[in-house]
Amino acid sequence: MEKEQASISKSSRLKWQVFEVIGILLVFGSLILLLFAPNSLSALFDTIIKEVKPIVVDIFLTSEVGIAIIVSVIVGRILERLGFTDGLIRLFVPIMKWFKINPSVIIPSVYNILGDINAAGKISGPILVKANATKAEQKIAVATMIQSPQSFATFVLGLIALSAFNINAFPLVILSIFVPIIVVPFLLSRTIYRDTKKVELEELPRFTPTTKFLQTIFSSAKEGVELLFLIIIPAVAAVFFFIGALKFIGVWDIIESSLSSVLTFLSIEPATGIVSILAAPTLAVAQLADLASTIDPRLIVGSFVLANSGLPLSVIFGQVPATWAETSSLNERETLEAAIIGMFLRFITACVLGYFLTPFLV
Repeated sequence: MEKEQASISKSSRLKWQVFEVIGILLVFGSLILLLFAPNSLSALFDTIIKEVKPIVVDIFLTSEVGIAIIVSVIVGRILERLGFTDGLIRLFVPIMKWFKINPSVIIPSVYNILGDINAAGKISGPILVKANATKAEQKIAVATMIQSPQSFATFVLGLIALSAFNINAFPLVILSIFVPIIVVPFLLSRTIYRDTKKVELEELPRFTPTTKFLQTIFSSAKEGVELLFLIIIPAVAAVFFFIGALKFIGVWDIIESSLSSVLTFLSIEPATGIVSILAAPTLAVAQLADLASTIDPRLIVGSFVLANSGLPLSVIFGQVPATWAETSSLNERETLEAAIIGMFLRFITACVLGYFLTPFLV
């Protein structure tokens, strides 16, 4: 019997697998490059490093962004300790009960506006699990969270940009930020994610922790640092690694120019829209205010809506899946799918408001 198993294992080992063929091709490809283009590999690494370094080091390590993430976790945990989550639940239970959805799905969006998208996932994921939200409801929570600005600074700078163009911010903020918190869960629960259930207030646990106040502050500071260094920075580095590789191949400029054309068609200012998608929405709305005299005001509404979302792509494809996979019942693929659906809805919102609301505001 043992001999038969040994012979079977030997024969299976002799069979070629797909990854072995790829490996052989990589070996010969590397040898050919070393022979005929010995500097190509070093050029590839140099291009990738130049793409990753400004984001990881200049933005997340040495600028205010990294500190903002840590502070956002602290603020979020303090709000949670002071009863903010339980207060939200009481406000939204009647609405979500009417929609037959667990009211905890709106919690990530509100934490997102007040703090940071990474902190929102870190805090809200366990809350959804504790509230017995189904996987479909957790996906709704992720998609809805993408509709909100990924930091409070983005929201404030966006208001400054709107004032620079003399645009009335009130109807735009209501329609682009607060209405989606209600509309998106309803829409998704009736279409893609139908496994939802009506929850009475008495069926939900209380979410306010009982930890000591000082312990909450110090433990949340530690949690913020772990989030930044162990989840966010690796995720960002991975995303911009691929962007650097695409630049080296020579296809990134084509992708970027195509993206610019699409954004203009969607009534979104292309230069700041690309900044929102690839780098940082906070930087994009800051640029909007600085370029008030040179930008067509008809493109500002769409740019504001797009910036006040879960972008950039490094967040959608890296940070959100990594964070939610650790804190909720979802795996990375499920979270990513929900985030992409949320981003698709956000582009639709930006386009619709850009075309139909702009004439009343500009």
